[in-house]
Formats: sequence, structure tokens, C-alpha cells
Amino acid sequence: MPGLKHGLATFLVLWAAPCDAGPWPREQGGHFLSLTVEEDREGNRYGGLYGEYGWGPRSTLGYELGRTNVGETSAMIWMQRALDDGQGPNRFVVHAGSGAIWREDQTIPVVQLGAGWGRGFDALLGGGWITAELKVKAAGEMAGTIRVIGNSLVEDYYLTPKFTTKADITIGVRPWDGLMVINQLRLEDRSDAERTAKLASSVVGDLYGPVKLELGTITPLSGPGEQAVKLGAWVEF
Repeated sequence: MPGLKHGLATFLVLWAAPCDAGPWPREQGGHFLSLTVEEDREGNRYGGLYGEYGWGPRSTLGYELGRTNVGETSAMIWMQRALDDGQGPNRFVVHAGSGAIWREDQTIPVVQLGAGWGRGFDALLGGGWITAELKVKAAGEMAGTIRVIGNSLVEDYYLTPKFTTKADITIGVRPWDGLMVINQLRLEDRSDAERTAKLASSVVGDLYGPVKLELGTITPLSGPGEQAVKLGAWVEF
């Protein structure tokens, strides 16, 4: 079913970023890189490179590159800006970005807008954090109509946006030094598909030096979807 495969792959391209920046700005001049591979029971696979750079005291520059097993490639660059002054327990951010998906002979432009909140806590299992993020993406695809003018058929093409809204709630804890346990509830509403809810659970631990290893699963709670596994590596410098 090529159409279904392409639809699932596009879904992975749009939403399979390994981790979001969260509401805490990256340290100025600092880098974060993550390389992940995600695959579900149907064999849909996504590999992605995700990066962040501390652009300024309150600004983080991010980028994402991805590739699916059915030949779709994606790229996105975005900027996140902190709205608070770094004082107090709560953090608030907004972000915006743009990019594209390349599928066969098509180039599909993508834009995104989002906002997030987060705060840390230290009363449970060595402390941790909680975040909430709302993100809207619009992917423009070419659609066509055929008109009859005289004795000729004329094809008109135009760009049609497909919207996806996503809300994530994440809770992470650090039971001890060198280990993080992260659970994320993912709620998604697409203009061309059913609403879905998934639970993404990961364990992230020190591997070697600044490198961390991530092992995780993604479990559908409602709507279409298959169980998936994720393997990733993180590094900060």
C-alpha cells in the first residue's frame, strides 16, 4: 500500500524529532546533537539528526534533518526565544521555523509555530522537570484541477496547506547521576487523518564521556499507529 506507507512516513518526518529544546535556552555558544533511529512494527523507519546551538543568552537556534525508509527527506531550521528573564521556577518560550520535505519529484514547504512552558522540581526520585508544548505545522502540497477552455483541457496547480497540531506533556526524572527516565504524552490532530495519542518512554544514560545513549518505546493509546522502538545517541559540547 504505497499511499499508506508515504502517509506514515510523512507523519514520521513531521514529528519524529528526537527531543525538543524545551523551555530552557541552550548555553550561549553551546551545542547539542542527537542522532536517532525509530522503527515501528510495520517496518516504517525514520533516521534523524537534531541539533541545537546557543545563539544568545535567551535564544536557541535549532535544526533537524531526517530520512525515511520510503525515500522522503526532510530539513527544518528554527529559532526559539525565551520570554522570561530566567528568574523563578517557570520558563516560557516561543519558537518559529521553516523547512521542506522532499518526496520523489515533489518539494513540500513546511512552517511551524509553537510555545512552551516548563519548570524543574527536586522532590521526587532525585529531581526532574515537567514541560508542556503546543506546536502547529503547516505542510503545503500541490493540488491540481482541470478546466475546459474551448477545445482544450487546462490544468491549474496550487499550494494546499495541511495542518498538524501537536501538544506534548513531558515528565523527566533523574533517579541518580548519569541516568534520566523520560515519559512524554503526545497528542496529535492532523487535518488529513484521525487524532492520535501516544506515550513515548525513554531511558537515557551515560555511555562514554559526553555521549549519552537513549533507548525507548512509543506506544499508541488511541487512534491509528503501531508500537515503535527508538535508539539514539546524545552529545553536548
